Amino acid sequence: MAKVGGHVIIRSLSVQPNFQSDRIMAKEEAIEVMAKVLETLPNAMFRVELEDNQHQVLAHISGKMRKHFIRILPGDRVLVELSPYDLNRGRITYRYK
Repeated sequence: MAKVGGHVIIRSLSVQPNFQSDRIMAKEEAIEVMAKVLETLPNAMFRVELEDNQHQVLAHISGKMRKHFIRILPGDRVLVELSPYDLNRGRITYRYK
């Protein structure tokens, strides 16, 4: 600490945090599954059926797909991200050709 013209200047020390990769809890990853679009709903929502277990999920379109005007129609195969917290809702992140 130093005084210059009535002001107190505090010099900070460069401290490197001691992070260990195995101790840091990461946010839970989304579950990616293949699905088929069954019907379109208002507000960019879709009812999709998962290919693995035939569960029906309510999914919305991701922001990048909405930004680039990627069209999704019933019957399209899509990649859906499901949250581990709510497996009845998802986000469509990719449309297969």
